[in-house]
Amino acid sequence: MLYHLTPPLGAKGPQYRRYHLPGIHAQYMAQPPLNQPTTDPQAQPQPYPTQPPGNPRFHAQTPMQPPPPGARRILVADCPILVWMLSLNREYTKQEYDACYKVVQTCVEHDTVKYEPSSADSFRNLITLMLPLLMMRHRRIPRAKWKDCITPTGKHWIEQAQDDMTPERFMQSMIGYHLTYEASLCAMAMCQGTQRRVINIGIGTKQVAVEPRGAAVQTYVESQSHLLTALELESITTEKEDETMLRRLSIIIALKKAYIKAIGQPIGFDFSRLEFNIPERKAIGDGHPLQGWEFRIWRVTLGVARRDQLINETYECACAFFRGSQESRFVFYEHQQQLNTWVQFINIDQMLKVIPKLTA
Repeated sequence: MLYHLTPPLGAKGPQYRRYHLPGIHAQYMAQPPLNQPTTDPQAQPQPYPTQPPGNPRFHAQTPMQPPPPGARRILVADCPILVWMLSLNREYTKQEYDACYKVVQTCVEHDTVKYEPSSADSFRNLITLMLPLLMMRHRRIPRAKWKDCITPTGKHWIEQAQDDMTPERFMQSMIGYHLTYEASLCAMAMCQGTQRRVINIGIGTKQVAVEPRGAAVQTYVESQSHLLTALELESITTEKEDETMLRRLSIIIALKKAYIKAIGQPIGFDFSRLEFNIPERKAIGDGHPLQGWEFRIWRVTLGVARRDQLINETYECACAFFRGSQESRFVFYEHQQQLNTWVQFINIDQMLKVIPKLTA
């Protein structure tokens, strides 16, 4: 039996949610900052929060603040970013679902997935949870030689067994990662370095399509206006071409998803607290510049088999990572050749082929 991945109209789930919430839920309390020394050997140590400057762990009553005067920024230029993207390019079978479910039950202790073989959303979740296993297998590190760790705010990092590594090398061997999935695309962003640095990474995607299908683009943009600031909405609606309007909306939403996940915020975060001024390459949170961030933006087009049809799906993707530079940096990747050095594309069959090796 084949199970279809295309969601029905009105489908529920995190990737279809409209985030129509007035603000952050009160139970998500701000985390107290920890002190971290500067990496500049000639500078005097200064108290510095682990979370990026200007972005404390948000609370409903706590606005974002700029970094304190004289604070030293920690430059994180030595943490290369890698992204894995998996295309759900065809339907799946119950046998394939069962194989993925068994791997996750065995190797992913931190997550509990309800057994629902007929749920496409459950299959997306399972195969996305397998991406860190594939990444570590690609590095030829056995499953028994690493553990998946998690912060109180849900940020993941992988800690390898120290074995013969020197203390310095061991400290630099931590791998921070973030997972996401939407429709036919599953993704993981990761980087390697010290734990305090690598956890500040997030990835966001937004399919370039209206919901519900067949809706007018202008109507769809208006339905998403609660996620946008007045400036963002103006930058989208001043363009009269539907395709460009939809792409601009998707880029902004993907950037906001990536950023709020990089700082460890819940799904109910009020997107309108953030503003991405794409033409001027500026990012603002609660009226303050978001400094020290690197934002990467790229587009993915997938060929997907659905029943007896082959369709194309386009996604705008964004990755956010805190590097501690003076200003935030936006990098747009317009061509496939530019992605080849840091984005890895795979499909369902390639993942299923290595399942016997993932638990080794």
